[in-house]
Amino acid sequence: MIEWSAISITLKLAAVSTAALWLIGTPIAWWLARTKHFSKPIVEAFTAMPLVLPPTVLGFYLLILMSPESPLGRLWVSAVGESLTFSFAGLVVASIIYSLPFMVQPLQNAFENLGPKPLQAAASLGASPRDQFFSVAVPLSKRGFITATVLTFAHTIGEFGVVLMVGGNIPERTRVISIAIYENVEVLDYTQAHILSLGLLIFSFVVLFVVYATNRHLSVRLG
Repeated sequence: MIEWSAISITLKLAAVSTAALWLIGTPIAWWLARTKHFSKPIVEAFTAMPLVLPPTVLGFYLLILMSPESPLGRLWVSAVGESLTFSFAGLVVASIIYSLPFMVQPLQNAFENLGPKPLQAAASLGASPRDQFFSVAVPLSKRGFITATVLTFAHTIGEFGVVLMVGGNIPERTRVISIAIYENVEVLDYTQAHILSLGLLIFSFVVLFVVYATNRHLSVRLG
């Protein structure tokens, strides 16, 4: 039987994390693309760390950070009445941090490739910095937004080590597809593991195909 609960939680986690990263990652990417501040390499290093850190290391420190004994954990418990660890909310926080570079880096590259001329032209016509961003930068960076969104969503779906450390394996609460595959292999249920793994394999191919095909189409349209 297909584990629809794990699939549903995984898709919900990916959607919520991606939406949150639009709000968090976009201003970070915009600042990194525009600033010449000395702290830029430090911020870039922090945002890129999940790319090189073992997921279990990141998950371990997030587990400590969000535990009920930590200031953040105590604050969360007092506000909502339950622990941030081993909860869906904890998975979202961990996924946001773990997938941050997949949102920030494509957007930063897209913003940097704009160059100063479009924004200068908009400014000469009286556009405010906010108007320059939403009316010029965002439309011209469409390829970057598509790439960042799709890769962030797909990366969140494939998470394992971080979500296992922070959320555990609670059915209908924190059990996601990657953990379900691991458990099915452990109990030698290869049929179920094949079904879930093949689904992720097909999904990964479709995601990459959509990214490359969309970027190629936009490149042709933009000349």
